[in-house]
Amino acid sequence: MNRKILVWSITAALAGFLFGFDTVVISGADKKLQALWGSSDAFHGSVVMAMALWGTVVGALLGGIPTNRLGRKQTLIWIGIFYLVSAIGSSLVNDPYSFAFFRFLGGIGVGASTIAAPAYVSEISPAKDRGRLVALYQFNIVLGILIAFLSNYLLRNVGENAWRWMIGVEAFPALIYTILIFTVPKSPRWLISKNRDEEAKDVLELINPDGNADELMEIIKVESQSHSKGENIFMKKYRFPLMLAFLVAMFNQFSGINAFLYYAPRIFEEAGLGESTALLSSIGIGVTNLIFTLLGVFLIDRLGRKVLMYIGSIGYIISLSLVSMAFFLEWEGLAVPIFLFLFIASHAIGQGAIIWVYISEIFPNHLRASGQSFGTSTHWVLAAIIPSLVPVLFSSIGAGTVFMVFAIMMVFQLLFVIFMMPETKGISLEELSKKLIRNDK
Repeated sequence: MNRKILVWSITAALAGFLFGFDTVVISGADKKLQALWGSSDAFHGSVVMAMALWGTVVGALLGGIPTNRLGRKQTLIWIGIFYLVSAIGSSLVNDPYSFAFFRFLGGIGVGASTIAAPAYVSEISPAKDRGRLVALYQFNIVLGILIAFLSNYLLRNVGENAWRWMIGVEAFPALIYTILIFTVPKSPRWLISKNRDEEAKDVLELINPDGNADELMEIIKVESQSHSKGENIFMKKYRFPLMLAFLVAMFNQFSGINAFLYYAPRIFEEAGLGESTALLSSIGIGVTNLIFTLLGVFLIDRLGRKVLMYIGSIGYIISLSLVSMAFFLEWEGLAVPIFLFLFIASHAIGQGAIIWVYISEIFPNHLRASGQSFGTSTHWVLAAIIPSLVPVLFSSIGAGTVFMVFAIMMVFQLLFVIFMMPETKGISLEELSKKLIRNDK
């Protein structure tokens, strides 16, 4: 593998580290903030906790616009700035509304990064390595999650304002990422789409010094010219990739993954663990997530996306059913943490490893950012709605029923993988575009 491509991919994927850290760091401050501001379950869940996710929805909905117009690199720079401002601002405020505003800004960075970072990496990667290189984004997400859980645990006793340190510490990695992203080149496929051929050729020669940059440019141009100007992802011929993006994103959230990550300490306390033990169990979740994501990154270009989804779906069904039973039958001790570790392992090797790769592959070059915006918007709308309902649902219908609903949804995901999901392993972006469009005719 070209070392430069690896370094650039890792740099862009650091946006995922901030995504993971920003998403989960709030879990350590969850109950402290609710007690500090005397919030009801409904207000706390839908405003204080979920506002970052609503920002993510906005970032996902609108992130395709700067990704197309300004380019992948410039968008990634702005994402770093949003993370930085959010971390500093939300750690300094004294009321829930200002806190929600700054968390909203961070959410915009998260949503936009799910478009710009995978698009950038997929467009600089050779087909044989594209899966694992784009999956580095997911690896960085789970690394950020682990570091956030660990950070929360280490900072839990720094005083009555420990929550400020938990949330504000994100400013340090945000600043490092923002500086580093200036060092990567622009996406050659985006440059070609803007008729900046000489710049694109220079980047292609850096990416593949032993190859023929002119030949590759011609292939990319032919694919681009095969489509009419003014096309959009909602045209009939793009119905199949659009449906794939929607279903992959929808099932990702109906596994309950974001609801769990946001409320991991609360869920463990519901299962009878003490506060300190619950935070330690959250770190165990982060370690499990990291290990199995690494396994998914290793296997994604070997076994393919579809095989990983089979493994993940079956693991989801087993683990979520066991978690549900544990709550219904009031099993105590380590039963719930062990079953949830299995759930996280299933997610990491399946949906976690493939979602950003898959959505970045299935749309043609000129519609990639728009297609990703649609897929990630679906993902984040549900990621905002589902976690915001968790406190109310746990207190009304109970955790056992909530986890059983998630298990049933994963049965439907398994059917989707069996009967509908095509494999994308090892196929160039241009060839994949032809294949999926042709399937719709």
